[in-house]
Amino acid sequence: MSLDREGFVAPRTLMVWDPVVRLFHWTVVAGCAVNSFVFEDGKTAHRYVGYVVAAALAIRILWGFVGTAHARFADFVPGPTRLIDYLKAMLAGREPRHVGHNPAAAVMILTLMALLAAVSVTGWMLTLDAYFGEEWLEDLHELIADAILGLAVIHVLAAIYESMRHRENLILAMITGRKRL
Repeated sequence: MSLDREGFVAPRTLMVWDPVVRLFHWTVVAGCAVNSFVFEDGKTAHRYVGYVVAAALAIRILWGFVGTAHARFADFVPGPTRLIDYLKAMLAGREPRHVGHNPAAAVMILTLMALLAAVSVTGWMLTLDAYFGEEWLEDLHELIADAILGLAVIHVLAAIYESMRHRENLILAMITGRKRL
């Protein structure tokens, strides 16, 4: 048993989110925020931020196969039965706490990663002579970016809900990497 500075029993924690996962997460947060609300579409700064996010995504995908235990896709990607069982339990208010990602969060993460890949590819395509000025591609790029923002809002609200439900600060955990045992 360990004590904190005030002499109270310190909660036992476990390192769940390694630095690669946390750096990816906050790089995407910052990149999407500045490209959506600060930098003008198509300008140099917007493109370079997009390239940084795309590179972070590529590293995170690789890390999903070779990284630490909770970073690996094999640890958190649910099959349909596991996802449905979790959603049923959640609707009944009986969902179990997960040290890593719960099945619903895993689906959200995979969806956001797919959308990040799509927005990266469409953004890159817009820099090519073959697609420069193509309105349909610009519209698609913007639609995907808007979908990312909408899902990010749902993601944040779900993290707040789960933090309250399981009495655990998930946002702090994505900063420190640590969750209670």
